[in-house]
Amino acid sequence: MAEDRLVIGTQRYSSWSLRGWLCVRLAELDVAVEVVPLAGAGQTKALKTLSPNGCVPYLEHRGAVVWDSLSIAEYCAEHNEFLWPTDRAARAWARSVAAEMHSGFRAVRSALPMNLGRNRPLAEPLAEDVHKDIARINAIWTEGTGRGGPFLCGPGMGNADAMFAPVVCRFLSYDVPGLSSASHAYMQAVRHHPLMEEWYAAAACEPADWQLDMYENLA
Repeated sequence: MAEDRLVIGTQRYSSWSLRGWLCVRLAELDVAVEVVPLAGAGQTKALKTLSPNGCVPYLEHRGAVVWDSLSIAEYCAEHNEFLWPTDRAARAWARSVAAEMHSGFRAVRSALPMNLGRNRPLAEPLAEDVHKDIARINAIWTEGTGRGGPFLCGPGMGNADAMFAPVVCRFLSYDVPGLSSASHAYMQAVRHHPLMEEWYAAAACEPADWQLDMYENLA
């Protein structure tokens, strides 16, 4: 029986929910998952009184309340230490790139919103700041997978990969150019991880009336 709950948003769109969900599932926390349909642009009224910041993901587990994806990642690592590398230097690198993803890459976030139902490039060329973000992400993935792969810190998916998984979804959906062969291999490893297959399948089963024009009609 599930002890507590993880609240997430529409799986087709919610990149932050995917990060928290992956960490919780990788850590094998026994929680029920509740999906709240998102209204977009921070207007989901059902979340306003649910979590302290009015956002997803939101975790309740054994009396603890955690409401930020990176905090959820750290909390999950307290239960399963393998989510961060055991080597001190590798762990420092993984935490750094995870935090960089958590706080940065605003151009990519804005130009390429997550939509698991999309499979085509944007009609307009990507702006210079988007290309700059893509180049930095490509460098992180190329360096990380060079540490043993196929994931960023070795053979298994961990917290750093959970932070970048929604970016993989974005890059696949928009057929982002300019990536190294190592980055392409990394994207395939993430996309075909069993948990990612499960997430995509759940997103495909969501009601059609959960879809939002602001994401579906992006040229």
